[in-house]
Amino acid sequence: MATSDPAAQPAPPPDAPDQRDLIDALVTASFATMAVLTRIAAEHDLSLTQIRVLAILRDRRVKMSELAGYLGLDKSTITGLVDRAEKRGLLRRAPNPVDGRAVDVMLSAAGRELAERGATQIARSLSPMTTTLTRADAQRLTALLERMLSRGEQPATFG
Repeated sequence: MATSDPAAQPAPPPDAPDQRDLIDALVTASFATMAVLTRIAAEHDLSLTQIRVLAILRDRRVKMSELAGYLGLDKSTITGLVDRAEKRGLLRRAPNPVDGRAVDVMLSAAGRELAERGATQIARSLSPMTTTLTRADAQRLTALLERMLSRGEQPATFG
């Protein structure tokens, strides 16, 4: 018996014609976005991972272990990444107020300023693509992308 819930329907194979077009569009949009992120990261002498860290921490303070989870990196890699950003004055660490064994990481004032400036530059650079959408189209695309990302294996990493 068929169900009317589209989410319950099996996904078409990735090489199905409509899926190919979707995948091509996603890849093309990803390349355009990555080009912007790579350029802006380089302008600020940041790696793509460092720009992701600034974006993740823009509105939150997280445990080092949570940051590792967001980025899909191991503890030693996160420690080195945070060490370098801390030396640049972009991040700071503090004991977690709830778990005395955990260490939180957050943006410093300079890191917050750089994160905000970077977010503004990214939005401005992507606006030639995003402003082609109506408000309703933008809201729908946002909802669709969020739904796609929530089903993927990677946690949300930007914001």
